[in-house]
Amino acid sequence: MTGLWSDRKRLWLMLGYAAAAAALFAAPLYLSDFRLNLLAKFLAFAIVALGLDLLWGYTGVLSLGHGVFFGLGAYAMGMHLKLAASGGRLPDFMDWSGLTNLPWFWQPFKSFPAAVLLGLLIPSLLALFLGFFTFRNRIKGVYFTILTQALVIIVTTLFIGQQAYTGGTNGLTGFTKLLNHPLRSDGMKIALYLSTVIALIVAYALCRYLTKSRMGKVLRAIRDGENRVRFLGYDPATYQMATFAVSGALAGLAGMLFVLHVGIISPSMMGIVPSIEMILWVAIGGRGTLVGALIGVLALNYAKSGLSEAYPEIWTIFLGALFIVVTVFLPGGIVDLIRKGTASVRKKTGRGNEHEPGAHPVLRGSNRSV
Repeated sequence: MTGLWSDRKRLWLMLGYAAAAAALFAAPLYLSDFRLNLLAKFLAFAIVALGLDLLWGYTGVLSLGHGVFFGLGAYAMGMHLKLAASGGRLPDFMDWSGLTNLPWFWQPFKSFPAAVLLGLLIPSLLALFLGFFTFRNRIKGVYFTILTQALVIIVTTLFIGQQAYTGGTNGLTGFTKLLNHPLRSDGMKIALYLSTVIALIVAYALCRYLTKSRMGKVLRAIRDGENRVRFLGYDPATYQMATFAVSGALAGLAGMLFVLHVGIISPSMMGIVPSIEMILWVAIGGRGTLVGALIGVLALNYAKSGLSEAYPEIWTIFLGALFIVVTVFLPGGIVDLIRKGTASVRKKTGRGNEHEPGAHPVLRGSNRSV
């Protein structure tokens, strides 16, 4: 009976994945340009949420500094687009600031492949560097969270203060073309959207592979009892550093895609508020579940967009109330609510048994990596 349930569940899961992928790939056929661009931005955010869920939901490490990794990736792509828009001349904000030559660290971003590579490597290496000094010294919990907040303040202050090199408060904008094609043409918009869908699927497959592998089991063990894992002979710091680096790279990838869809990046988009908002996506969707992270991103951002359109003056109050209601009454997030609802229906219809999800806390835990 259990095997039959498991096979049936896997079948429905695969059908659900296929239907979701088909709906995303077909979106250009039934969405307007505005809605398609909005969805593309949300899908880019979903990639950050996956990486953050891998770090927080599965490893138990709460980072409030993912806005920095997101921003570094976004700036890497923004620098390439700015140089492409300048047509070989010095970017306008450098000219206004009195620079006469392109700074040496801008030179690699003339190449699109180099910009993409650096957009992944820079946030990943920064996460690895920070993780090396924190996890090796067993700095964790609230102290690690405070450190990541400090990182946000340091990096945003640096970017705002270096007007001549980063564009300062205004950031980078005025992008016109990518790979010699107009950035705002219909064909390019659809190509960028489909690229984002593919990137999200690859990111999800990577996270699912990691969480289902032996590494995923170790990560959950670190989350639930780090000292026990150390006692068994594992080095938790190595796993935490690797997860932090992967999470940083995913945030960088999301930042690059975000710039291509939105056309601007500034320090305000990598500050404290965006970093906290990323945490809310995962918390409300359901941390420790990859699908929950995706649901949280889409639900919150669509609610934010819909409420701001319908109630432009008081939408923040509605959104705040929504955060409070979900946090207080749904500590397991939206996915936990769906899981409990499904279990309740199966129980009422007489199809539930003790091995089904929701029947036992241990079994519920084993199904968190859906």
